[in-house]
Amino acid sequence: MHALPYWRLSGYYFFYFAFIGAFSPYFGLYLQSLAFSAWDIGLLMSQMQLMRLFAPYLWGALADRLGRRLAVVRLAGILGLLAFLPFFMIRGFEAMLLAMALLAFFWSAALPLVEALTFDHLHDDPARYSRIRLWGSIGFIIAVMGTGLLLDHAPLLALLWVVVGTLAGILACAMAVPDAPAHPAVGEPPLLRRILRQTRVRALFAACFAMSAAHGALYVFYSIHLSDHHYSKLLVGSLWSLGVVAEILVFLGMAALLRRCGLRRVLLLSFAAAVVRFLMIGHLVDWLWLMVVAQLLHGLTFGAYHAAAIAAVNRWFPGHCQTRGQALYSTVSFGAGGLLGSLLSGWTWGAWGAAATFALSSLLALIGLLVVAIWVRAADDEVSEPFAARAARNANS
Repeated sequence: MHALPYWRLSGYYFFYFAFIGAFSPYFGLYLQSLAFSAWDIGLLMSQMQLMRLFAPYLWGALADRLGRRLAVVRLAGILGLLAFLPFFMIRGFEAMLLAMALLAFFWSAALPLVEALTFDHLHDDPARYSRIRLWGSIGFIIAVMGTGLLLDHAPLLALLWVVVGTLAGILACAMAVPDAPAHPAVGEPPLLRRILRQTRVRALFAACFAMSAAHGALYVFYSIHLSDHHYSKLLVGSLWSLGVVAEILVFLGMAALLRRCGLRRVLLLSFAAAVVRFLMIGHLVDWLWLMVVAQLLHGLTFGAYHAAAIAAVNRWFPGHCQTRGQALYSTVSFGAGGLLGSLLSGWTWGAWGAAATFALSSLLALIGLLVVAIWVRAADDEVSEPFAARAARNANS
């Protein structure tokens, strides 16, 4: 892979996840400042997951039909930026709900397409994906730390300008990213429904659903949880950043880890770490050093988990099925799972409190662990195996 597309793709991931770093940890606090209830906040933030139920697949199908994947990515960048501008004027719940839905519909469209585009650029060296993806983690850290520092000295309204900056960066990088031809599978291409009939594929998606649902409370209420226990916004941002530093370190060593341990063992370790992490967050929040440990586990509960899951999707959905495979992964996990997690946490937070909410997250992670342990088999073929040979084998399996 040439240096030019490498850095342009890395730049896209940088700004895409910088948006998440500015939006996810702090937008709940902004909504709280507008006097929305816990249920309102959970419902509003759940729009980001709700749109992932169908938007990525619709946009992916459109890109496949038009044969213009990059044009769809660029269109989504333009519409996402335009959709955010009304937030400067909105204060009522109904208008906020509509604005969140529109933003989420356009913002969630592009990443599965960019993931497929990235793997087409990488072609025979898919293990280098983690080296590109880590720039997303760096973008997240810079955004979450910078935004936390800013909001300790500026009104929460300043958050909206930070988000606009990240959306503009996404659009600029989308315009600069080069296209790449899709690499078809060798041999007879498998039908999507035949891939989805495989037990390991359905089990992986079920486990990913559970993992994203487990993280729902974290993404909606973690900053509020820490603020309620007298953590400053800078310290909140620092803890978010610490988790992403752990994620980066995992990404850097992910290719070697996958070759040594295989997908299944990495997934099992990630889900086990999530069970422990959410119990710690819910019950031990007053001990800062334990919150540090819990955030370091993010390297496993998101970094290792996501890299392993997306490598499995890339492997099991070869050729022309890859774009829709990535879209399905996004839809089932971040969409359906994230939606359930957001709505459940919004209800349990108001009814039962933080400890019970994060205990439920731990239970969801445990369910995912059991699904992987029982049904995700035949998952340990080498990541280093050439893409074409791997696709050929999958096509005939």
